[in-house]
Amino acid sequence: MEQRILGRTGRSVSVISLGTWQLGGDWGSVSEVDAHAVLDASVGAGVTMFDTADVYGDGRSEQLIGGYLAGRPDLDIFVATKIGRRGEQVPENYTLTNFRHWVDRSRTNLRTDELDLVQLHCPPTTVFASDEVFDGLDTLVAEGAIANYGVSVETVDQALTAIARPRVATVQLILNAFRRKPLDAVLP
Repeated sequence: MEQRILGRTGRSVSVISLGTWQLGGDWGSVSEVDAHAVLDASVGAGVTMFDTADVYGDGRSEQLIGGYLAGRPDLDIFVATKIGRRGEQVPENYTLTNFRHWVDRSRTNLRTDELDLVQLHCPPTTVFASDEVFDGLDTLVAEGAIANYGVSVETVDQALTAIARPRVATVQLILNAFRRKPLDAVLP
């Protein structure tokens, strides 16, 4: 599988990643055996990046990935998780204290001391203008709780605002046959 450097992380990952919302069970029951079969199949196809979030199955997706990777220490899989949707989506909830709580829970779920990538999970637009928010994320990088941070966004304007921040490593946005605006507004 083709590999590329992921954003500003400096890390080479497969051009196709595995999204793991379905492993959380939000769309129907998924056994651990079936979840591991999905992860095995993706690794077998050359996937080296898993995408998850702390709210996928209330952490179950992260837990399944953590257990899977703990049993396969030879694999070099980059895990991106998302935080920020566990509470009310209001700007005042995007604090270092909450970040620490959310990140610590994800580190426990994923069975790792340092998360490869943490993305704010579609925060309110005003969050993107807050230096305090990004200073908090910088603190977690400095402390070794996370290696990189980014954002998952809903709009082109949010993506462009995030890209302008020099330490935002990734911007995840929706691009498909129906939502093509990022092709002209963000990707160039």
